[in-house]
Amino acid sequence: MSRLSVSRFYHFYLLRVAFFLILSGVFSLAYSQKPDYKLRIQKTHNNIYRYFASNRPNLFIETTDTAKNEKPYSFLWPVCALIQAANEMEVLEPGKDYLSPVLRTISYYYNQNPPAPGYQAYVNLEGKDTRYIDDNQWIGIAAVDAYNRTKKTEYLDLARLIYNFMMTGYDTIYGGGLYWRENDYSTKNTCSNGPGIVLALQLHKATGEKKYLTTGLEIYNWTNKHLLSPEGIYYDNIRVKEGKVDKRAYTYNLGTMLQSNVLLYQITQKKSYLEEAKRLAQSGRNFFWKNNRLPDHYWFNAVMFRGYIDLYKVTGDKNLIQFFADDAERIWKEEKDDNDLFGKHKAKSLIDQAAMLEIFTRLETLKN
Repeated sequence: MSRLSVSRFYHFYLLRVAFFLILSGVFSLAYSQKPDYKLRIQKTHNNIYRYFASNRPNLFIETTDTAKNEKPYSFLWPVCALIQAANEMEVLEPGKDYLSPVLRTISYYYNQNPPAPGYQAYVNLEGKDTRYIDDNQWIGIAAVDAYNRTKKTEYLDLARLIYNFMMTGYDTIYGGGLYWRENDYSTKNTCSNGPGIVLALQLHKATGEKKYLTTGLEIYNWTNKHLLSPEGIYYDNIRVKEGKVDKRAYTYNLGTMLQSNVLLYQITQKKSYLEEAKRLAQSGRNFFWKNNRLPDHYWFNAVMFRGYIDLYKVTGDKNLIQFFADDAERIWKEEKDDNDLFGKHKAKSLIDQAAMLEIFTRLETLKN
C-alpha cells in the first residue's frame, strides 16, 4: 500500500471514529434528557404535604392562597384525585403505604345519612353537606384498583359502599341514568354516569356478580343514547325536564367512556366495544389535542389518560399515550413555579398537584 493510500485510509478511519463519537454523544445527551419521573413524583408528593397540609392533622387546604380559600379545609374533590395518585404510587412501590393517610383524610367527609352512607363535599366537622355522586365514584374506582392490587377486603367493602350510595342517584326518569348529586334532580351528567359505569364494571370483574354488569350496561346504553355526539365526544349533561343537552365537552368524560368500552371488551370479548374504544380514542385526540397541548384542567386530563392507558394495554399502540407524555413534559417545563408547584395561576391548587402526581406516576409505571 502506498503512503498516499495509507494516509487516506487513516483519514477515513479517523472520520468514522469522530462521527461515531459525535453520534454517541448525541444519543447520550438525548438519554440524559429523558424525564426523571421518579424525581418528579417524589417532589410533587412532598410538596403536597409541605404546602397543602392544614393546621389540623390529616386535612388539607384547597389552594396556597389561604386568604382567598372558600373554606379552611379542602373540599372532597381534590382528595378524590389524591387517593388515585396514592394508589398509583403503591403500584410503583408495593412496600410503601401511601393510601392509608389519604383514607384517614377521606374519613372526615363521611356521612351516614339515609338513604345510604357516602362521602359529603366538605368535612363533617362543620355539619352535613351535599354529597356528589361523582366525588364518591372516584373514591370507589380507586378502592377497586387497590383491591385488585392487594386483595385487601376493606378496599372491596369501600367500593361496594360507594356503589350502593351511587345507586341512590339512579331512576328511570328520562329512561335511566344517574344524577350528579343527591337531592338535585335537574341534570344527569356524563361525569356521574361515566365513572358509574367504570365502577360497576370493575366490581363485576372483581366479584363476578352479575348485578354489577347489568348496571354497567344499562348506564352505558343510556349515556350513549343521550350524551354521545356523532363525532365521538361526550356532552356534559342533559336537563331531564326539558330534555336539553349541555354540549360542553371535557376530557374526563371522554376518558371514562373510553375506559368503559375497554372494560366491556375485556368482560364480553365483543370486538364492537374494542372498535368503539379505538374510535373514541381517535376522536378524543382530534378534539382535545390542539397546538400540541391538552386543555388546562390537569385532573380532567389525568382521568382521560386512564382510558387511553387501558386501551394501550390491549392494543400495544404507543401512539395512544405519547401525547400525554408530551403534555406532561410541557407542563413540567412551562407551568410550574420555583417551588415546583404546578398551575398557570399564582395560587396553586391541591387538585392540580394530585393530578400531576398521578400522571407522572402512571408514566413511570408505563416506562417500566
